[in-house]
Amino acid sequence: MRPTSGTLVEVDDLRVTFGGEVDAVRGVSFALRAGESMAIVGESGSGKSTVALCLLGLIQPPEASGSVRVAGHELLGADEATLRDVRWSTAAIALQGTPFNPVATVGAQVAEPLRDRRSMSRSEANRQAASLAEEVALDPALLARYPHQLSGGERRRASLAMVLALDPQLVVLDEPTAGLDTVTRRDVVARIRDLAARRGFALVVISHDLPDAAQLAERLLVLYAGEAMEVGETGRVLGEPAHPYSWALVGAYPVMSTTKDLRPIRGQPPDPRTVPPGCPFHPRCTQAEAVCSESRPILVASRGRAVACHFGGLKELLRATGIAKSFGRGADAVQALDGVSLVVREGESVGLIGPSGSGKSTLAAILAGHLAPDDGRVMLGDAELPASWRGGGHKALRRQIQLVMQDPADALSPRLTVRQLVREPLDIDGQLDPAARDRAVASMLEAVGLPGAGSFLDARTHELSGGQLQRIALARALVVRPKLLVADEPTAMLDASEQARLLTVLRERQIEMGLGLVLVSHDMAVVRKVVDRIVVLDRGRVVEEGPSQQVAVTPGSATARLLVAAAPAFAAIPDAAAADPFLAGVPNPNIHP
Repeated sequence: MRPTSGTLVEVDDLRVTFGGEVDAVRGVSFALRAGESMAIVGESGSGKSTVALCLLGLIQPPEASGSVRVAGHELLGADEATLRDVRWSTAAIALQGTPFNPVATVGAQVAEPLRDRRSMSRSEANRQAASLAEEVALDPALLARYPHQLSGGERRRASLAMVLALDPQLVVLDEPTAGLDTVTRRDVVARIRDLAARRGFALVVISHDLPDAAQLAERLLVLYAGEAMEVGETGRVLGEPAHPYSWALVGAYPVMSTTKDLRPIRGQPPDPRTVPPGCPFHPRCTQAEAVCSESRPILVASRGRAVACHFGGLKELLRATGIAKSFGRGADAVQALDGVSLVVREGESVGLIGPSGSGKSTLAAILAGHLAPDDGRVMLGDAELPASWRGGGHKALRRQIQLVMQDPADALSPRLTVRQLVREPLDIDGQLDPAARDRAVASMLEAVGLPGAGSFLDARTHELSGGQLQRIALARALVVRPKLLVADEPTAMLDASEQARLLTVLRERQIEMGLGLVLVSHDMAVVRKVVDRIVVLDRGRVVEEGPSQQVAVTPGSATARLLVAAAPAFAAIPDAAAADPFLAGVPNPNIHP
């Protein structure tokens, strides 16, 4: 095993432009010590594979600029002799898709570097190739076959054997598990980890597969539009992502621990020909401000890693601290909330769950500014919510936070038409002209799955179903484009179909508009499908808080365990004949003797 001291790879301000207009990589810098491992992750087109090719000097000036040094050798602008000395023996790469020569046997291709660089005889190279095959868990008999005669997993192992042929100090693997079934992927990952530990080579993994990256690399570099967004220890970056893009990327990935529905990243990655100015992620970011489009952030130390964000990473959208509220006086006083604290980050969804009387709705009203706490305070960004909205001096702040109540009848006047109900907040706000208000009403009604034109706009509440009324209440809350939505039991009065429809609409609007969401419910089955994090209340106090998959699957508090046990579930379906004696002896047409 090699020593693990000294810097092996140094990449400084690497830039790659194809055709004079496609900016594939834009100022990436990092270093890797001998024996260390790093994964580079990001969406397709982020520049991951381009960085990998530069690590072997496979892209040269004028397309590439900056510096790429491997084992002290500068690869950008290097002559052919230097590149030949470095490739295979110092640094080797397994390209995405294992591109073998289709007219040569796999064994001949694994042995080729040995014959070419070590001057081995054919028989000696073949013996070494067989030994390499065994090391990567590939049957040596398969070396006599052509690439098309091997499975995807076998080709990946053969490619790995070829990469290790000259025992390089640096191994670069571009999408080593892409396209493999889950069992084969697990085996390939385990083999790579074992080889890295035994041989001691430094490892750079290019991947869009976050769980594989987590298993293979100690450090993680998150790439977006050719720029590094976040760099840090892998467990920390994936477990508590700081950059808004990293957080969105982790939220979009399905794993077995996921309980909530997948959340795609809103918007589309930029065209590398026209990357937006400033932070390239700002058109898709929920917390973008003017500075984000005007100035490009650089990587700076924040939260135990390096983050390229003007705000140091995800901002807090709302923070409630030490909230207390009681009703009544003296001996009849009821303590509804007692020292409750809560944080909602930009774009995050948080579930408030607890049994009846736990203080959920009281806390929801306080968070929305509809009820003043007896003690504690609520901060929306940098502004403290006032004890009262009266006087009109906080109109801009009030627009930022909206409440959807449990019963739409409490929020919707029977005297107003649908158009008037949804338009009323805009009329109060007074910022748009009448025509723009009508357009906003039509657009938001369509966004929640209701007609935006025709006679529906003139209907009144008694003419509509409960599901339609709740979606109108949602449209009314969203039409002013708030930053935070507080939804208090929004599905409690709906049937299962309407509940599913409303939750789907709510989730889609949250992603599209970049909303923070506080969802109040007593139903764990509903909450776990929608939110990122769950806060459990009981008797006015927080008794548990954590990621949705943790609280919903392995609850730590007695209250959460009770709520999980009480959540709706279908009973297991027994054998029909055993369950119903009338079916005994009835032939099953699906079973053929």
